[in-house]
Amino acid sequence: MVDTDINTDQSLVEEFQPPTLGKVYLVGAGPGDAGLMTLKGKALLETCDVVLYDALVSDEILAMINPIAEKIHAGKRRGNHSLLQEETTQLLIEKAQSHASVVRLKGGDPFIFGRGGEELADLRAAGIEVEIVPGITSGIAAPAYAGIPLTHRDFSSSVIFVTGHESAGKYRPQVQWTAIAQAAETIVVYMGLHNLAEIVTKLNLAGLPDFTPVALIRQGTRTDQSELIGCLGNIVGLVQEAKFAPPAIAVIGNIVNFRDCC
Repeated sequence: MVDTDINTDQSLVEEFQPPTLGKVYLVGAGPGDAGLMTLKGKALLETCDVVLYDALVSDEILAMINPIAEKIHAGKRRGNHSLLQEETTQLLIEKAQSHASVVRLKGGDPFIFGRGGEELADLRAAGIEVEIVPGITSGIAAPAYAGIPLTHRDFSSSVIFVTGHESAGKYRPQVQWTAIAQAAETIVVYMGLHNLAEIVTKLNLAGLPDFTPVALIRQGTRTDQSELIGCLGNIVGLVQEAKFAPPAIAVIGNIVNFRDCC
């Protein structure tokens, strides 16, 4: 004789089981050149269910995405955010609750000034499984494409990466430019074009002379990459004259002169 009460109870348990959560992959798309996309990142794009992608991801890389995957633009440019950061994270959580494979596609590397750490913490707090797939960061790749090695035994034995665009209300009030100017021979500044005049002033006050070489590299590794070469004393004027616009990386230090030595 079948115990109908037991069967009924079992069916109710199955009916109210919480949904199986999917997995979110924080994938670095690299700086733009599709050839720099990692094989692992490419394989995930080709097989995923959903992709939330940033504004700086190139069209060539977006073309790798599974054609039946849901594509969501979550890009951020100064003064123009498609989605707020909190909205992006919430959307990732929601998509992982209904899809097996969700890719958060970020320009460069997720953990180098990409807010990947914030997204990782929020997703884990929501019980979502996360995997990080690193990408090549623009601070390394763009200078390389411009023929500027960040280290060289005759020019530079140390390098620092720093953001030129800080968030408000952060853990400390500002980047310690004095310490940075004295700590390394080469300084790579991300997202610093908008605040370039202020950065130059602070580096001057920290002891770097006006003749310190500066290279600005725009659209690094892409077919329209361009460079503007100057020094701390004239780079702000050169930017205004050339109408040099972001996104751009700044390389500051004698290593910039390597371009003229080979």
